[in-house]
Amino acid sequence: MKKSTIIYMILAFCVGFFGLVAITSLIKDPKPEKCVVETKTIVGISGIASNDIVFKDSGGDNYYINRGLERGLNLDSLNAKVLNKTVTLHLAKLWLGTSEHIAQLAVGDDIIYTEFD
Repeated sequence: MKKSTIIYMILAFCVGFFGLVAITSLIKDPKPEKCVVETKTIVGISGIASNDIVFKDSGGDNYYINRGLERGLNLDSLNAKVLNKTVTLHLAKLWLGTSEHIAQLAVGDDIIYTEFD
């Protein structure tokens, strides 16, 4: 076999493999049992162009609610309820680890946002 043929076969395998990983990593209808629960202190909240809401924790990590602004969440209200408070996040699990996608956000027993039925 030619060297260029082997290189093309390896490249095709890599593209296929990473394509499969990307497809299986999409977050669709997360369930509580398919989430990692973490407690974080939120020090920053912002909206971005895609209408996601991004939360920054005290350790410098970011988490997001996908299309949160389109789902009726309000930054001013979230700032009052969440900023500088300890929250419980349900983060969707992926094949390669835990995502930054927030499936549920709660402060104490008050659920601020949820994707669970």
